Amino acid sequence: MEMISLDGKIVVITGGSSGIGRATALALARNGARALVLAARREDALNQVAAEVRALGSEALPIPTDVSRQDQVQALIERALDRFGQVDILVANAGEYIRAPVDQLNIAVIERSMAVNFYGSVYPALAVLPHMRARRSGTIVFVTSMNGKKGIPMDTPYASAKFALSGFAEVLRQELRGQGIAVITIFPGRVDTPMIANLHVPWISAKIPPDAVARAIVHAIRRRQAEVIVPWHARLLHLVNVISPSLADQATRILHLEGWESEKGSLLDEPHAG
Repeated sequence: MEMISLDGKIVVITGGSSGIGRATALALARNGARALVLAARREDALNQVAAEVRALGSEALPIPTDVSRQDQVQALIERALDRFGQVDILVANAGEYIRAPVDQLNIAVIERSMAVNFYGSVYPALAVLPHMRARRSGTIVFVTSMNGKKGIPMDTPYASAKFALSGFAEVLRQELRGQGIAVITIFPGRVDTPMIANLHVPWISAKIPPDAVARAIVHAIRRRQAEVIVPWHARLLHLVNVISPSLADQATRILHLEGWESEKGSLLDEPHAG
């Protein structure tokens, strides 16, 4: 399969201030991307990543953005188009790890998760899609989670949004077939980001570095892969779940894949964990 060149590409990345977003921005800059438009809520952190991108020889445009606000996301895409004239790649990556056991579950918690983890990726995709369709060229990458393939106990709010996003991406990919636009879905397992810094996990579900996910994203863009699951133990869990959901449930329970928190408190709202 012919590898797609990243030279000269204009990329928009949400959740770009840390974790997977930061690692992906740097990886794309190293692979020849002309400019990275970085979106997240934390302006100081965004500016720091922008400086790192520029040090690698690419342009950077940091834009503080709350992805749960459609107006702010629309403004993000419009600014990117005004500045660079095109958007070749969208990496919809921003997310918030929201979990709640069933006895604490309520609609407000689920709505909060959907606002960031579902609509926060749908908004930028729909905002950039008319431009890409007019050019008949582009790549949309959705960074979801293994929780969008196999839900883990206590993660109902997060898994619900990630399953919804995975379904959205799957249908979008099929409907855009033949229009020059690739839709790629990335399913990471646990990732060592600030978002789950206080979550301890068993060895079988060890956190992987953001750079590993970034490498998978770059590889998927270059090869236009439809779906990528990382790492290997996440792929194994998915395979078991496809063969026997009840067996996968048992494995999840025995291995304590839900993990445990060292302390209660808020979790940051940048990239992803499974």
